[in-house]
Amino acid sequence: MKPMKKILAIVLLLTLLLIPAQPAAAKGMLDGQVIFGENFTLKSGETLNGDLVVFGGNVTVEEDALLDGSLVVIGGNITVDGTVESDMVIIGGTISLNETAIVKGDVVSVGGVISRADGAVVEGDIVENNGPSIQIPDVPNGPNVPNVSPVRVSVNPFASVFQLVFQAIGVAALAMLLVLFMQPQLERVSRAVVANPLIPGSVGMLVVFLAPLALLLMVVTILLIPVALLAALLLVLAWLFGVIAIGMEVGERFTQAIHQDWAPVLKAGFGTFLLMLVVGGVGFVPCVGWLAPFLVGLTGIGAVTLTLFGSRVYPPPAPVVEVPPAS
Repeated sequence: MKPMKKILAIVLLLTLLLIPAQPAAAKGMLDGQVIFGENFTLKSGETLNGDLVVFGGNVTVEEDALLDGSLVVIGGNITVDGTVESDMVIIGGTISLNETAIVKGDVVSVGGVISRADGAVVEGDIVENNGPSIQIPDVPNGPNVPNVSPVRVSVNPFASVFQLVFQAIGVAALAMLLVLFMQPQLERVSRAVVANPLIPGSVGMLVVFLAPLALLLMVVTILLIPVALLAALLLVLAWLFGVIAIGMEVGERFTQAIHQDWAPVLKAGFGTFLLMLVVGGVGFVPCVGWLAPFLVGLTGIGAVTLTLFGSRVYPPPAPVVEVPPAS
């Protein structure tokens, strides 16, 4: 379906457009904007050129206001009295099109509701993603077989994508919090990955393959069950710590590529978000999609193991050999 392809393209392209949140300017001063956790109102008589993307906020387009681009809102509501020149997408919220609203593209709601008043103009398609239904007819002429009532199977093709986006946002928020308290430890882990990714990856594979056997032996020994639970928790924390450290390195290299100097918190958050989104997106590829998340996880676990959660430097510094002066 054409509108659905547009939504997927918009969501994927957003990962490359995310920048530190700041208020969007009107009257054509900016070509679109990405906003986090804030409400935005395009007032009457104002014009915003370009696309507007809002995470966790509400958007209001007043009467006689013009949004010359697409509008995407994730986790918020949209109220339109003015004009939107392109597509409008809501994810997990409500679209209210009042009497004077004009939308010249498609209006799409995923996991939300579209409310359209009399007089509102939508020149494109209106799509509410409720998922297709499949009906199984009654079994004909089956001896001693009761009638089978119709069964509707609801399939939401975007559920996995939205779950991935929200998971990436959650891990990115944790990365921003963690870097405030453990930035040196995270930097040591990321340096271990950058120095030689093959060694942390090999160590991580060894840990992952030996850990189930060790946990099984501990569980068999009843007295070591608490130790087994603690070891399993440490393994999960090692994976999370390693992924955040790699994400921080991704954020560092991204800022260098665009010649920007962001705060360490923003680098860690954005880099982790981008890493989770890209690696998780590769995971949707059939048959081989699991390989990228698996390798990133192994490398992170191995780097955390080699540095003992960033408490020591790896590779260790070379010893200094003092040469006695010649007699």
